[in-house]
Amino acid sequence: MKLRSLLFVPGDSERKFAKARGVGADALILDLEDSVAPSMKATARAMVAALLDDTAPRSWSFFVRVNPFDTGLTLGDLAAVVKPGLDGLLVPKADGAEDIARIGHYLDALEEKAGLQIGTVKVAVVATETPAAMFALGSYAPAHPRLVGLTWGAEDLAAAIGATSNKEEDGSWTQPYAHARNLCLYAASNAGVAPIDTLYADFRDGDGLERDCRRARRDGFVGRLAIHPDQVATINRCFSPSDEQVADARRIVAAFAANPDAGTLGIDGKMYDIPHLKAALRTLDALGTVS
Repeated sequence: MKLRSLLFVPGDSERKFAKARGVGADALILDLEDSVAPSMKATARAMVAALLDDTAPRSWSFFVRVNPFDTGLTLGDLAAVVKPGLDGLLVPKADGAEDIARIGHYLDALEEKAGLQIGTVKVAVVATETPAAMFALGSYAPAHPRLVGLTWGAEDLAAAIGATSNKEEDGSWTQPYAHARNLCLYAASNAGVAPIDTLYADFRDGDGLERDCRRARRDGFVGRLAIHPDQVATINRCFSPSDEQVADARRIVAAFAANPDAGTLGIDGKMYDIPHLKAALRTLDALGTVS
């Protein structure tokens, strides 16, 4: 399951879904939560359930963002969408790993009912949207067997703590939200799952998106949420290794494979050690999947 670009699509818009499925995203997240008005929740749930019945081949993973537990809608969402065709869930406003264990128990029963192999549906988590969540980021390790990624969010967290803004005048995150971003990155790495950066809200600012994606990739994120189809190509480009990086990584991996007892090697006049090998393996992994 590749988690480089994950595009949100409102669950009540077949038109937007039709457009989104051809833009090259690694995953489409059919949304039943924030992009759907309360009066349209039932309609969106039924529409997403119907879209899952399409058996046409596709090159992207089908995710659904369900409503959080405090809405009382979560179990109904799961009952509607856990069926053949569903690849994963995005769980919002999770307070920690206990919420994912609870989701996992529901999925076990619903997968069995739907004739799916237990463990088919994977889970990614928006892990920083409540104050309680900020104290529970370490709980995701060891990772639940279904967990494939952690991402973070600033808008709901800002609302929860009463912030008047989460951005500086220059557009950068204020300290509480930069802290949430950093902790999400550490938590995902600690759990051995994909760290996925949050969305870039100004979908018209392509240059800003590119700068921010390159910064995120530099820091260790392997993918990003997208709010608009026009953002997908930039995200894919920024989170894909260059030909030069791939060639360097293959050379490093091959050299250590040929010298399995070495802790340090000289390659083309430069010294490389085990951290370089780990970085090279991550680069090559980005060509394939994040499991």
